[in-house]
Amino acid sequence: MSATYPLFDNAAGKALDQHATTALGGDGYLLMQRAGQAAWQCLLQHWPQARRLVVVCGPGNNGGDGYVLARLARRAGRQVTVVHLQAHSPRSGLAQRACTDYLGVGGQVEWFQHELPDADVVVDALFGIGLDRAPDAASSRLIDAINSQPAPVLALDVPSGVDAQRGSVATVAVVASCTLQFIGQHIGLRTGAALEYGGALAFDDLDVPVQVFAQVAAQATLLEPEFISRCLLARRRNTHKGESGRVVCVGGGHGTAGAVVLAAEAALRSGAGLVAVATRERHLPAILARRPEIMAHGIESGDDLPPLLATADCIALGPGLGQGEWASGLHALTMASGKPLVLDADALNLLAKRPAPLVDAILTPHPGEAARLLDSDTSSIQRDRFAAAQALVERFQSVIVLKGAGTIIAAPGQLPRVINAGNPGMAVGGMGDLLTGVIAALRGQGLAAFEAASAGALIHSLAADEAAAKEGERGLLPSDLLPWLRYWVNH
Repeated sequence: MSATYPLFDNAAGKALDQHATTALGGDGYLLMQRAGQAAWQCLLQHWPQARRLVVVCGPGNNGGDGYVLARLARRAGRQVTVVHLQAHSPRSGLAQRACTDYLGVGGQVEWFQHELPDADVVVDALFGIGLDRAPDAASSRLIDAINSQPAPVLALDVPSGVDAQRGSVATVAVVASCTLQFIGQHIGLRTGAALEYGGALAFDDLDVPVQVFAQVAAQATLLEPEFISRCLLARRRNTHKGESGRVVCVGGGHGTAGAVVLAAEAALRSGAGLVAVATRERHLPAILARRPEIMAHGIESGDDLPPLLATADCIALGPGLGQGEWASGLHALTMASGKPLVLDADALNLLAKRPAPLVDAILTPHPGEAARLLDSDTSSIQRDRFAAAQALVERFQSVIVLKGAGTIIAAPGQLPRVINAGNPGMAVGGMGDLLTGVIAALRGQGLAAFEAASAGALIHSLAADEAAAKEGERGLLPSDLLPWLRYWVNH
């Protein structure tokens, strides 16, 4: 199994279609028939007992794919009704041909009025990637009708209303049970709001010749679990703790020592050889009682911190840090240390007050922190997460881990990466502190910053999935992930 998969934006998706058509002799209808056949097979795989099908077709080639599916289903003895808006008669030559062939086997077409006919499965072949704006009023009513009926929904290529490039939804979109993508996988379906709409994501390359994919550049890569073993090589038999990375975690102001402890524990469970914590003096007894493997240092004066930082292979700065005078002093000293850094939480908030390009740093903002770093707002960040990640890269010249559903890792001169793991149970305080510790441990063990951020985010999300699989997502705690971090760094 591959460790990564290419993801394409809309322009690249259209280029793939054009090159594929050329490679198949210039007959676009052949490609459309393959798409319709793949969709029909996908429907049979998921709902083999379905007898009544409603196929909602749009005016373009996505609608043409739907007409092909409808024809095949009717020839297989299914009860099929194609529904479209009065204004959505087929417009493209290929869609017109597919509609004619469907009608030629006795197929029926109905104009949408108020609700859809009863069905065992509804097929969304309305817009695909052709829609780059909010659906109009009539289309919105049709999408609402798809969502309000009880049958499962198979979306062809993209759930209608979802921006396949940005992953955002302007107003309304089809909530699919399954989405079958054709030829290339869409970059926008793997992050942000789109994850609420796509359901189970499936893919069919339609047997397009492999040389087609060499002609079109991907815009991101999707990371799978196999990526971890590519990054974390087996250790020497004669290794020692100093070779496994020295991590210093700086943070834990009054009342927030738990955050820096979580980061330190995550670093230990992710293979760091030595982990130290720089925090308030009063926190030392509790830290040592919880985890004696942590080397805890009480830092009340700035004079005490530089000698500790000098020992580090990587510094994790921010968990529980705060933004007061003590925090600002530690922040300034750490930023000036010249060491590889992983910045999270209040380290990012302090950076936002005085933004500047950094040297050898990994920033791990959630959307709210990203908004502060870019003088923006959270909704703008979420509207186009890839653009936000790239803006952060350009502003800080650093590796960026934009957290959230479909975490994005971006870096100067690198193709962005997307994490194909994680679950809603991770939406709880402390999860980001854990991620900071994981990434710092991998960076301290010698991984390059982009690799450490990518592997760390993937390990963190996979550990969360394992922990949630045992007891459920609701009530998942960051500390529940610790045993699974150890599992995945050894997997």
